[in-house]
Formats: sequence, structure tokens, C-alpha cells
Amino acid sequence: MVATGLWHGQALAAPAAGMAAHRAVYDLVLSAVGNGDVVTAEGKLTFVLSDMCTAWSTQQQLHVRSVGRGGDEHNSDSDYAVLEDKDGSSLIFRADQSENGQPSPRIAGEAHMRPTGGRVHYTAPGVHDVALPAGTLFPVAHTTRVIAAGQAGQTEIAPPLFDGTVETGALNTYVLLLAREAPPVATPFAALAPLGAQRVHIAYYNPTTRDMGPIFEQGMRYFANGVADRLDLDFGQFRLAGTLREFRLLPAPEHCPPATPLSPPRRPL
Repeated sequence: MVATGLWHGQALAAPAAGMAAHRAVYDLVLSAVGNGDVVTAEGKLTFVLSDMCTAWSTQQQLHVRSVGRGGDEHNSDSDYAVLEDKDGSSLIFRADQSENGQPSPRIAGEAHMRPTGGRVHYTAPGVHDVALPAGTLFPVAHTTRVIAAGQAGQTEIAPPLFDGTVETGALNTYVLLLAREAPPVATPFAALAPLGAQRVHIAYYNPTTRDMGPIFEQGMRYFANGVADRLDLDFGQFRLAGTLREFRLLPAPEHCPPATPLSPPRRPL
């Protein structure tokens, strides 16, 4: 999402089993401040997951406004899109970000995985390749693993993730599977209430840096169909709580060709 951390809302992608293609809008409000300069913050997250026959399309737009102790205002915006093969073999990604209207270099490219490992080819901001370790998951597959682990009664997992948000390859993740909620679940959205829910906490680590701490942390309440209605986004200096304000299911494609070429869509959210 901002810098590297602000991007990680794409982990909201729904699982392949029980997929619910959907559009969700979250209001973000300040829940805690750290020892930094920020005294208040707010934002909006728009997330769209679409079924593209042989691939999942994920689009995310995030805006965060923060104010420092001296009254200075800071605006961060990110626009993220990926197209992920449903078999977990390929990912095309694009990540754009700006700070106070000044764009940062785009991160873009394509990644491929095999059982023995994989490789990502970056086309921006500079052309280079990075190897991916065996077992690396792309965003939808990562979330699939998280929800499946919760349903299996596991309490923690640590799969590597490649989501295209950093130029250095895969991130390490540590996932805590917290309380499960049996249906009916208290929610204002009727389509979600009959489903069970799982609270999770995910910490993201960049193994290429000397910093031992996570680069970003987030918590979510996932429903069994992969929709999240509550978010907890930890940006270090402050935390934002996200509440699902708008939600609608998206239709599945009526006719799927034998193969669908991967290309990240760029349409308004």
C-alpha cells in the first residue's frame, strides 16, 4: 500500500475454492498512533476481484491522508493491478504509487512458477530478473492457503509470497490464524451472514534487507468465500481500521474460451 506496506491489501483476494468475485469499498479510520509525527489519518480502499475464466484479476486503489503534529498534510495514493493464472503458474503485475501527487517509479513485470521454483522478470522501473524460491505463492493462491489453513484448524503458516510490490522478489510471510466464527456471523451484509468467518493476522518481511522487523502488518476477518469485512492496517507510525462500506458480488463469465491471455486490466474501479 504506501511504500511497500500499503500495497498489501491485494492479499484480500478471495480463495479459489468458494470463490466470490466481488467489489468492496472500505472506509479507513485512525485506530492508533505510534511514536512518530502522525496525529491523525484516514483513507479509502477500493478492491475488485474478477473472474477472468482462466485467471483472477485483482485491482486495488488506496488513498491515505495523514496529518503531522505541525499540521502538515500528506497524501499517499496507490493503484495496483495483477492478473494471476488460476493454476498458480503465472502472474502479470503493475504497481503505481504517488506521494503528495508526485509519482514514484512504476513496478511492473511478469512472474512464472514451477514446483522447483520460479523467476520474475521486471520490466519497470529497471529490467532485471530475480529467482523465486520453491513454494512461493502468488496473491490469490496465498490467500487460498491462509483460509484453507484456518479451516483445517492450523494456528500458523509461513508461505513465501510474490505479489509484485517490491523489486527484490518474494516476501516472507508469517500468518496467525486466530478466532473462527461460526455462522450466522454478525454483519450488515446479508450475503455474508450465513458464512463462517476467520480472523487472521499477516506480517510481511523482506528477506533481502537487514531489518529483522516486518515491513507491514495487517489483520482481516475473512468470510468463507474470501470476502473481508474488517481490516487492521499497521503502517508503523499509525494504524488504520477498515470497515466494509460497499459490497456487491460480481457475475462469473458466461462463456470462457479455452485460454485467456493475461493482461492487467486498466478500467475505473
